[in-house]
Amino acid sequence: MKYNISGKNIELTAALENAVEEKIVKLDKYFNDSVMAQITLSVEKLSHIIEITIPFNGSVLRAEVEGKNMYNIMDDAVAVIEKQINKYKNRLRDKHRNTVSEFTPSFLEEDASDEVALKIEKTKKFAIKPMNAEEAVLQMELVGHNFFVYLDGETEEVNVVYKRKNGTYGLIEPVLE
Repeated sequence: MKYNISGKNIELTAALENAVEEKIVKLDKYFNDSVMAQITLSVEKLSHIIEITIPFNGSVLRAEVEGKNMYNIMDDAVAVIEKQINKYKNRLRDKHRNTVSEFTPSFLEEDASDEVALKIEKTKKFAIKPMNAEEAVLQMELVGHNFFVYLDGETEEVNVVYKRKNGTYGLIEPVLE
């Protein structure tokens, strides 16, 4: 696996980059050399944040961990990615069975019998009305959820607004490929 380490509001020292590489090397056993992991280290006020994003075969694994010390939260971020990989191992294996897999063969051959089955507990239907992103954020706040699905009045596309961990809002605009 290859790495791209970047920093935001933080000076990337050689020691910090080496520490990240030492921790992220644990993920090498899961992926082939063609996979590129993006690691972003940032500081916002007194909080240190590490974000790991690994895109592969149309899927994305992502972990974002926040804490007081950058060196301490590196292990946590790698653990989140490992948990995601193992949780969805069978599903990922089945999805990529007939394609060139970016996982290592040894990882795919491991027994995954301890995995948790995914089950949808509740289905909800609701009327969708055209609105803009700002109105959708207000509706989301009114219902007390951390996301809201709506129909954009201008583009007539289904979009999602969501509340981010740092208190700001995000917008997802799906694009068909």
